[in-house]
Amino acid sequence: MYPKTLQYLMGHSDIGVTMNTYTHLGLEDALKEVGRMQELENARKEQEKLAGKKEETKVSKRMFRAG
Repeated sequence: MYPKTLQYLMGHSDIGVTMNTYTHLGLEDALKEVGRMQELENARKEQEKLAGKKEETKVSKRMFRAG
């Protein structure tokens, strides 16, 4: 669930309360996110190959979504 949605549903006025109460991360979660980032990088490289591009493209915030 998106954090802001959870904040609204729980009635918290501060997102910090929501994030500190309902967010529990560990090494496994971090490894999954690193894996996701690698998958995105691999997909970007594949797209460049298909498009015939040779130069590197910068990663932008728009490539990621929260939640």
